[in-house]
Amino acid sequence: MAEIIRMPTKRLPREPEPLWRDALGEQLRRIRHDRGERLADTAERAGVSPQYLSEMERGLKEPSSEMIAAVAGALEVTLVELTAAVVDELRDRAPGHAAVGVRTALVLVA
Repeated sequence: MAEIIRMPTKRLPREPEPLWRDALGEQLRRIRHDRGERLADTAERAGVSPQYLSEMERGLKEPSSEMIAAVAGALEVTLVELTAAVVDELRDRAPGHAAVGVRTALVLVA
């Protein structure tokens, strides 16, 4: 019997997955804009500088969980609500629309 030789399949380059900090920043900015707030007002309530909050929103900072909680509190959203919104954003932007449930994502965050 003839042996079947399988040729390796060529993989197409994949787009890099979006970063958590980018999706987080976009959600923070969206929530703040939806509330009609200035960056300085939200930053003051959160106890961070406007520059730091701006860098968070632009995905330039890798904020600690305490900083995320402070900004979420200033925007009057829970960490669960914020995390779920970030997961939805990542899911929408992920190559192939990864099917990650919110529960799985919350475990990853914790």
